[in-house]
Amino acid sequence: MTTPSHHDELAAEQFAHKLTAHLSMAEAGLPYVVTERLRASRIQAMSMRKRSSAPLRAPSTESAVSLLGIQSDGTMSLGASGNNHDNTPIWVRRLLTAIPLIALAAALAFIGVDQDSRTIIDVAEVDAALLTSELPPAAYTDPGFQQYLQTTVSDTP
Repeated sequence: MTTPSHHDELAAEQFAHKLTAHLSMAEAGLPYVVTERLRASRIQAMSMRKRSSAPLRAPSTESAVSLLGIQSDGTMSLGASGNNHDNTPIWVRRLLTAIPLIALAAALAFIGVDQDSRTIIDVAEVDAALLTSELPPAAYTDPGFQQYLQTTVSDTP
């Protein structure tokens, strides 16, 4: 007959194997950065396990969240601990998070304005060439003139 503690250990071990298999299957869809952090966490956990002879217990939810760097407001930090910004007000952290987005929006707006101005300059150059040329504008719409331009351009060295 098994004792309750032995039964609990077997149940915990079965749960750990099921959880490990499930996490391993889900790992394929994770970004590279997350998989590297998980790998480093596993190595750290294994080194801690080797140092102590006591059996490794399942981590609590709080320690797992702290290990992944997930903070209480739902943001993820790059550091190993989620408590490294506790003295910073949340509005400052949100503002710092929004700065790259604002910079990206400003860069895209600048690129759009620059592209518009280049297009306007190109159209103005074509209009100026049409108005100052000796040919009437109707000549450019004539299919025979288009053929003439293509043969003339290919004949010139």
